[in-house]
Amino acid sequence: MSAAAESALPGFYVLEQTPIILEKILLGADEHILGWKPAMDRWSISEVIAHLAEVETVFHARARKMAEEKDPAIEAYDQNVAYAAGKYSGGKGREHLRRFCHERDRSLSFLRYLPAEAVARTGQHAELGHITLGELLHEWAFHDLGHIRQVSELYRAKVFYPKMGGFQRYYTVKP
Repeated sequence: MSAAAESALPGFYVLEQTPIILEKILLGADEHILGWKPAMDRWSISEVIAHLAEVETVFHARARKMAEEKDPAIEAYDQNVAYAAGKYSGGKGREHLRRFCHERDRSLSFLRYLPAEAVARTGQHAELGHITLGELLHEWAFHDLGHIRQVSELYRAKVFYPKMGGFQRYYTVKP
């Protein structure tokens, strides 16, 4: 796919950069940092990355289905149900990050060969009704950016904020 065609797919560049951004932010983080939870009902970085790895397969499957089938049924996905069931709590953060990067690479390999007009392809979402592939791609990139922000906030709250001394008065952290 040419650069012009890639830019025609909404959010493609965000999807392409997300694994790199996460790897760079977390380069020096050990498993203790990745597993830290600010409260029992809040997600750790490891859990966020486990979620990203799992949901990557959901986004990819939806996009493929919409690209290959005529107006297919698209199942709903509830991350809170998966989280409450403990689906993201096992394993190590680095393993989740490797899995996410691998799954994202598979998704990008698929998306690179979609023609720009594929954004008009449709599906019938179980909760939302009629959606387009373009809308799904926008949501995918939006989802990535939200979790990049979440990971960044968790990391800065655990690693940097406690050691800032008096500078803490200038900031509010909400991990």
